[in-house]
Amino acid sequence: MALHLYDSKSQDLREFTPIIPGQVGLYVCGPTVQSSPHIGHLRSALVYDQLRRWFEYSGYRVTLVRNVTDIDDKVLLNATEDEPWWALAYRMELEFTEGYRALGVLPPTYEPRATASIQQMQQIITSLIERGHAYPAADGSGDVYFDVRSWSRYGELTRQSIDAMEDATDADPRGKNDPRDFALWKGRKDGEPSSAVWDSPWGAGRPGWHIECSAMSSRYLGENFDIHGGGLDLRFPHHENELAQSSAAGHGFANYWVHNGLVNVGGQKMSKSLGNSLFAADLLAQARPLVLRYFLGQAHYRSTIDFHDGALAEAEAALDRIESFLERVDRRLADTRFAGTQTEELPAEFIAAMDDDLAIPQALAVLHDTIRGGNAAIDGDDLAAAAAAFGQVIAMTNVLGINPLSATWQQAGDQAAQAVLAPLVDRLLGHREQARTSRDFATADQIRDDLQAAGITIDDTPTGAHWSIDG
Repeated sequence: MALHLYDSKSQDLREFTPIIPGQVGLYVCGPTVQSSPHIGHLRSALVYDQLRRWFEYSGYRVTLVRNVTDIDDKVLLNATEDEPWWALAYRMELEFTEGYRALGVLPPTYEPRATASIQQMQQIITSLIERGHAYPAADGSGDVYFDVRSWSRYGELTRQSIDAMEDATDADPRGKNDPRDFALWKGRKDGEPSSAVWDSPWGAGRPGWHIECSAMSSRYLGENFDIHGGGLDLRFPHHENELAQSSAAGHGFANYWVHNGLVNVGGQKMSKSLGNSLFAADLLAQARPLVLRYFLGQAHYRSTIDFHDGALAEAEAALDRIESFLERVDRRLADTRFAGTQTEELPAEFIAAMDDDLAIPQALAVLHDTIRGGNAAIDGDDLAAAAAAFGQVIAMTNVLGINPLSATWQQAGDQAAQAVLAPLVDRLLGHREQARTSRDFATADQIRDDLQAAGITIDDTPTGAHWSIDG
C-alpha cells in the first residue's frame, strides 16, 4: 500500500506522488516568535517530525523547511525599550529550538528567518502588481494590497466565497479597494523603530505576514513543491492568502495541504483570555520529555487532543509498558543463543497504519499488541518469539521517535539524573572540602570513595572539585 494523505484542499484522501521520485519537499509554517512556545506549538512540530520520519523510513530524501517569522505586528508590540524587537525574536527563537530539541524533533533541513528573504518577497509583490493582482494604496501610505476580487480562485482552499468572508484585519482598511484585501507590504508608521524598516519601490516599510511564507517556500523548495503543512488554525486567512498570492504570481505552489489539529485544555480551547495556556517549559518540568512526546504524538494528527489532569500519567504508564518489556527481554535473553539476534523489522500492520494517513493510534495499537505477545512468549519460554517481538518493538519505536533505548532519550535521562543528584552531590562535596580544611583526610577520602562507588567521578582542580556521572 502506498502512502495516502488527507489533502485539506481537495478534502479527500490522496495517494502521495512526489514531484521528483524519491524526494519530498515539505514546507511547514513555523512560529511567530513574539512569546514563549506553548503546547500547541510543540504538537504541530511533532506532527511533521512524525511525517518526516515515516517518509525517510519509506526511502524518501526529505527537505523540510520550517520558517521563523521574526518580524510581525505582534513581535513589535511585545518589544520594549530594554529589549528591541530583534532581540526578543531571537530570545524566543532559542526557546522554541530548545522545546523542539527536548521533544526529540529532528532539526529542519532549512530554518529561514523572514527578515532574510525581504528581497524575494518584494519580487513576488512586484510580479503581482504587474499581473494586475495587487495595488499600492492610493493614500500614499506605502501599503500594498492583494486584490482578492482580481483572483477568481480566491477562497479555494477553505471553500468560501469572497462575500461570505470576514474583513482582513492585518492592516488599516483606509487604503483598500475592498475590506477583504490583505496587506503584502506595510508602509512605515509613526512610532515604529527604524530597524524594522526596509526600502522598497512603494516606500519604506516591512512585509505583510502572508507574503513571507510564499517567498521562503519558493526560495528553498521551488515554485512548485510537494507538501505545505501547518496548524488547522492557519487555514484561513494565512494559508488561503498564501495560496492565492503564490498562484496569482504564476507559482504551482503546494501539491498537497496537510493540517494538524489543535490542543485543548480541560475541554476548552487555549486562550490568553481564559488564562489556560500551557507553556512548553512548564510541561517539560512536569514530566520526562519522552512522556510529553508520547502524549502529544499518540493521537491522529488531524484530531484535537485534550490536555487534562492525568494525561501525562497515562502517557507515563504506556511508556512504562514499553520500557519494562524491553528490559525484561534483554535480561531473559542475556547469556542465551538469542542474545543480540533481534532483527529490527516493522510488522505489516504497522506499515499499513502509517501509510493510511499516518494513523498513529492504530500503529500504537500494533506496538502494544506486539508487547503483549512478547511478554506471553517470555512467560512460555519461547525465546525466539520474544527476540522477534523485541526487534519489532525497537523498529516501531524508532520510527515514532519514542525508543527509550535510543541515544536521544538515554542522554536526556542522564541530564535529568544529574539535575536531581546535583544538590546532594554538591552538599557532600561541601562536607568533603570542610573535612580537608580541618585535615580530616579520612572523612574526606570516605566521601570521595562513596561517591565513586555510586558511579560519580570527582575531579579536583584549582577552581574546586567538579563531578560527573560515569559513562
